[in-house]
Amino acid sequence: EIPARADQEVAPARERKIAARDGDGDQAGGLPVPAITKGATFMSPRVRARMAELQLTTADLAGIMGTGAGNRVTIKDLESFLHKLENQTAHEASKIRAGVADAMRRSWTRPLSTIGSSVNLDAALQDRRSRDPKPGLGLYALRALALALAKNPAAAAKFIGNRVVQSNSIDVGIAVEAEDGIMVPVIRSAEKSSLPDLTTKYKELIELARQRRISPDMQAGGIATVSNFGIFGMEWGTPIPLPDQTLLLGLGVGKKVPSWDETRNEFVPKTEAQITLSFDHRSVDGGGASRLLKRVIELLENPKEL
Repeated sequence: EIPARADQEVAPARERKIAARDGDGDQAGGLPVPAITKGATFMSPRVRARMAELQLTTADLAGIMGTGAGNRVTIKDLESFLHKLENQTAHEASKIRAGVADAMRRSWTRPLSTIGSSVNLDAALQDRRSRDPKPGLGLYALRALALALAKNPAAAAKFIGNRVVQSNSIDVGIAVEAEDGIMVPVIRSAEKSSLPDLTTKYKELIELARQRRISPDMQAGGIATVSNFGIFGMEWGTPIPLPDQTLLLGLGVGKKVPSWDETRNEFVPKTEAQITLSFDHRSVDGGGASRLLKRVIELLENPKEL
């Protein structure tokens, strides 16, 4: 009886699939559900060989609608796509731009997640005014992250194969804008560097970046990076960790907002910024990432501890 019942259920199911493909099928919950996913999902060996010849990736062909059987992308589809590109303005990507693109593509193969909160920057801004030279807020964030990681070494690890590889030192990168991309030089043992030392090192790195003299070795081996996208006026972002790193701390622009003061029983202004932590979910869970970000915020709001 069981095979007979299965046969009875297969036929209607096949009919529903055909109807859905023709546009006449039912919609789940009243929402349109595509029966077929289009795009460069299936590619023939000939297409893949042509891609290898042109150094193309699957992501490069995401906009191609396959016309072959089962929506397979055919060589004709690929050549038509390439012909259209020839009629558009294009130029060779710089080494920096190509390197950034490759790093982001490799990073996106991992399960990444981002959490965020707000941080009061008034204490850090006041502390900055008393210093000479004056460190940027990104360096305050870098120092806070390095100290937080030193107290929470479990978060300073990389997941490789079936092993959790612990970092021997807290090496933290800082994103530096180049002409047509970004460079991320790494500051070694950042938890042992004071804010004045970090300020001096950062100025040296900025100069090297402008001269394009930051070598690959200077950008390798970090566990985390700090990105101060607030300097562009942005409040929030979900920056992507580099493929060989586990964490990326992002700091947004500071803005004056009202805050309730219990002692004065009134609203008072404060400088608040949004702060995010993107992480490789294989290495760090949400709870661990939350505790790490909370500690970073505590340090930023108490800069004397930095």
